[in-house]
Amino acid sequence: MSAPGQDRAAPGARRRAVRTVTVVASCLAVLAAAVVTGVRALGQEPTVTLLANWTGRDARYFREAVIEPFEREHHIKVEYQGSSAESQVLGADVETGTPPDVVVLTGPGELAAYAGRQQLKPLDDLIRREDFSESWVTPLNGHVYWFPLKADLKSIVWYPARTPPGTLNEIAGRPGQWCLGMGSGATSGWPGTDWIEDILLQQYGPGAYERWARGRLSWQSQEVKRAWTTWGRLAGAGDHKALVKRALLTEYQQASELVTADPPRCTLEHQASFIRDLGPWKKADGRYTPSSRLIPGATAHDAWEVSGDLVALLHATPQARALIRHLASAGAQRAWVAKESGFSVHAGAQPSAADAGAGWHRSLARTLLDKDAVHCFDASDAMPPQVRDAFAQATIDFLADPGERHLDDLLKNLDSLSSPESLTWLNSVCDHGS
Repeated sequence: MSAPGQDRAAPGARRRAVRTVTVVASCLAVLAAAVVTGVRALGQEPTVTLLANWTGRDARYFREAVIEPFEREHHIKVEYQGSSAESQVLGADVETGTPPDVVVLTGPGELAAYAGRQQLKPLDDLIRREDFSESWVTPLNGHVYWFPLKADLKSIVWYPARTPPGTLNEIAGRPGQWCLGMGSGATSGWPGTDWIEDILLQQYGPGAYERWARGRLSWQSQEVKRAWTTWGRLAGAGDHKALVKRALLTEYQQASELVTADPPRCTLEHQASFIRDLGPWKKADGRYTPSSRLIPGATAHDAWEVSGDLVALLHATPQARALIRHLASAGAQRAWVAKESGFSVHAGAQPSAADAGAGWHRSLARTLLDKDAVHCFDASDAMPPQVRDAFAQATIDFLADPGERHLDDLLKNLDSLSSPESLTWLNSVCDHGS
């Protein structure tokens, strides 16, 4: 059933919010470009400029654990800029001719587009490929253009420690028990893409997932369409108007607050490993289970969706090359993991049992590095930016109106956006176990 007009209006409101955030981000990007130009004009060398998405506490931790040791050892100043709208900032910087020397982005698809325009420099002589599996350093035209500084596991569902594990499947069948927030400023909708990607992976396995993420499986295929409708039923799309409204008006980082409400308003959250560090899941002593145990029709074995913060080089100055080597080193990655409580997939950067933290943390780290498991990079992040963005918007539209005709129109549009030969698609997004 199609949602009534009142609920269909929610995506429009969200789009207006997205446009507003995008305009603000563009203004900030112009200002950022001016700052970079000013720094270089002052001649404060040796200096290297770095753009990433960490702000606030995360930016402070990054500077303390990774940047300051580099500055002390190499006597090179790092001009760091953190922005939650880093894609827009980078795009404006490139357009004005003042891109940073080094950038950290979450999307290999976006980086591939820059590499296709010869705006990234190869890293072949700066990193060791054996330090990372192929899903993390996917070659493009025979070269490596990025590597991961931080990683997260996505094919997991969080629940409070008080919840008996034997009840999870029954709880998962009730849409109201899922904590879901679709808001994320200019990138709103990505929690929905994560859901659909993971469902496709678990229902049809890495082969179908990889063909789709590489533009070789139609959005209108039976496999992809089933993933959308499965998510719609789990999330209560369309008919559960209050749930849809709650999801569309809730920021993704606030969705877990409902777990600790009195009384609790949801129990389960399909979200990446980073969510465990947020206050509500700490308070609820959050535990996790593989999403494959709760996704209807799951058949895949030991297949995991992953994501990461990827480092790339735009200016191959001596200072920038030195910073790349530092960020790719086991020591820097180990220091960042210890400070930020995240994960590294560098083969030589793994913490010992004594300093790996809680049991759930060690378990997640082992899964990310398991050579017998299959790890597939976040499909939307691996897609060309225009396809990624349209996918995110489509999840918002579908949540309000999951009718079959509307879904067919959304998928047909995504197919048309994915068809131009000018788009750059990755050669692979999954490793394939041992």
